[in-house]
Amino acid sequence: MRKLTILCLLMGGYFASAQELFVMTEPASNVPAGSISARIGQSLMKEQYDSGYNYHMMPEVTWGINKSWMVRATAYISNRNTDLVTEGGGLYAKYRFLSSDDLQSHFRMAAFGRYSMNNADIHQEEIETMGHNTGVEAGIIATKLIKKLAISSTVSYEKAFDNRPDNDFPSGQASTAINYSLSLGRLMYPKTYTSYKQTNINLMVELLGQTLAENGRSYLDVVPSVQFIINSQARIDVAYKQELYSSMLRSAPNGIYLKLEYTFFNVTN
Repeated sequence: MRKLTILCLLMGGYFASAQELFVMTEPASNVPAGSISARIGQSLMKEQYDSGYNYHMMPEVTWGINKSWMVRATAYISNRNTDLVTEGGGLYAKYRFLSSDDLQSHFRMAAFGRYSMNNADIHQEEIETMGHNTGVEAGIIATKLIKKLAISSTVSYEKAFDNRPDNDFPSGQASTAINYSLSLGRLMYPKTYTSYKQTNINLMVELLGQTLAENGRSYLDVVPSVQFIINSQARIDVAYKQELYSSMLRSAPNGIYLKLEYTFFNVTN
């Protein structure tokens, strides 16, 4: 009976982590304490006003300091100027300040902050400190897990600065924005969980929006995706982002994402 209870607890924790690993947004949960994950995010976006595609690669390393804190370092690599070059990097931190756990559900909230540096040319009104703009972002995340369904929402404030040394932020262009998202993910396979070695398949859809504070211009995207969790350590995400609405200039809003991640458990414990 004791072994069965321990197995159920492990399965519950595994379900929670597997269902809350969204492709485009962060959940309120953190990576396991003492663990380090290595991830490579890639995107191929169709240019809106020019021919060709815009390729971005973002290698990341994440450290779960403890159950409440995690930090992440990211590099921004792009072919924006024909050659594949490193344009900058960023630091991200998240603090989980609320956890309410029930037998088959839980609710969590977290606060996060990001600082990014970028030297690329500023070519759109959309503000994006993950790979385009030098700037800061801070926000709140709320995530609810109900059996096999995870629902998460984020609201954040973002401020862009000059992309030094050669690209000043355009005068007259909005430099602050409010971001908002709604993410839903559901565990589709396996129907019955018997081992942590089983491959999990999650389907999800995410709505991503932004409103520029100075002029009210905005956009809304939808991102359907499929996610594979292998042996509870390796992760493969495949997603497609489609613009639903926009009143601002965006250079390449539509395209595909591929993310590969592997987590090393109990590295710093």
